[in-house]
Amino acid sequence: MAYIQFDNIFKEFSGKVQALRGISLSVEKGDLITLLGPSGCGKSTLLRCLAGLETVTSGKIYLDGVDITEFSPKQRAIGMVFQQYSLFPNLNVEQNVGFGLHIKKIDKHAISKKVKEMLDIVGLSDKIKQYPNRLSGGQQQRVALARALIMEPKVLLMDEPMSAIDALLRRNLQAEIRRIQRDLKITTVFVTHDQNEAMVMSDRIHLFNNRGCIEQSGTPVDLYTSPKTKFAASFIGHYNIVSAANFNSLTGSVYQCADVAVRPEVIGISSGAVRQNGTCCLKGVVRGSSSHGNIIRYTIRCDRLEFNVDILYDTARLYHEYQEVYITIPESGILQLDNTST
Repeated sequence: MAYIQFDNIFKEFSGKVQALRGISLSVEKGDLITLLGPSGCGKSTLLRCLAGLETVTSGKIYLDGVDITEFSPKQRAIGMVFQQYSLFPNLNVEQNVGFGLHIKKIDKHAISKKVKEMLDIVGLSDKIKQYPNRLSGGQQQRVALARALIMEPKVLLMDEPMSAIDALLRRNLQAEIRRIQRDLKITTVFVTHDQNEAMVMSDRIHLFNNRGCIEQSGTPVDLYTSPKTKFAASFIGHYNIVSAANFNSLTGSVYQCADVAVRPEVIGISSGAVRQNGTCCLKGVVRGSSSHGNIIRYTIRCDRLEFNVDILYDTARLYHEYQEVYITIPESGILQLDNTST
């Protein structure tokens, strides 16, 4: 059995709203897995069920081979970091981090030593006497992380922990949390609605749909390169998704699925036709463009269909609106999507 096992979890609220519908998934010891999906899909509810903050309607939860479904939160030895830092404003960093150990009446000298070790790990040794109102959002979140980790939990749960932090700090904190998780080898369940964050952080991703079910599970590479359904492709990777019938009509292909999907970065663009074996070449018109850092995204209209095309920013190879261009789509980059979701 895996270190954490969810076995056919259902969760209803008020006997009417089904937040989770038959969730079964496993987490290996030492891994960081991400529950990814839109708001209201049930990912935070599943996290709260694991923490013991919500009771399951039916199903079982196992931790290290033990059925913890009926355990109280205190019995589960699970640490949790929320979106809100929830630091005590009247306590400094040292006191906030060591608070749980003081409650357990651990020796003061042992607490002091352990707090300093934990602050070294999260990179806040120089902030030990600072109060929360003197810290940045990222620093406060690292204090909250240290406070959870110092209790040596069996599992660390993180519920949208960086959604209130600006983009640059967020990227830095993602890398820091991932480093700490790997160094400590602590099993972690991470919740986010941000696909880029999930890609950066995870060993494995479980993508939830709007019906409280898991749409697809796999490594970040699996989900990015091989989405199985229209929902998965629309949520991860900025795929161009078009009906197979329309695509067949335009290209002469014979796909039998409901939809086909193509990532923007696999499509080539040029001012002249490029005929190659194993590719589709289509004539189109530039309908718009937008800059995404070192990537420029063109919207190309080909007859009745539009495709987004991502290329590296190159001033020597820019295209203007209404310019006629050709796009090439490798057949290997065309994915056939299942007709139905979970």
